[in-house]
Amino acid sequence: MEGMLYLGAMVKQQDQVTRAARRAVLIDGLPVATLGLVALALGSDPDQSAAQKAWWIAATAVFTLAVAWVLLRAFRRADEYLRKIQLESMAIAFAAVLVGLQVATVLDAAGVIQLHQLTQLILLGGVAIWLAIADLRTRLHR
Repeated sequence: MEGMLYLGAMVKQQDQVTRAARRAVLIDGLPVATLGLVALALGSDPDQSAAQKAWWIAATAVFTLAVAWVLLRAFRRADEYLRKIQLESMAIAFAAVLVGLQVATVLDAAGVIQLHQLTQLILLGGVAIWLAIADLRTRLHR
């Protein structure tokens, strides 16, 4: 009986840790996603001045560093199972980004679109895919 209570307490504690880790990624990720949208908006004008290009490059660099920071914090908070889920989810998102970039490159070569307009959107989509898959896998595991 005492073992069952201990096991129940461990499961409850693990659920709280899992929820806290998901919440932390969401709280850390919202400002990063907003920054990504700002960088996307800054880079959407094809005829930019030198100052506009500098702002776009700066926003993109800060966005990239912020994504790396969120990833580092997420991995430090997670236990071994959550790290496995994160890595598998990132692998799927990475594949989606590669396919998206390949399609965008072909469309750019055909003159249908300009690649610089879709690159950041594809990367933001990859981050969204990663977070969605990781969250769903974490929720469905329980």
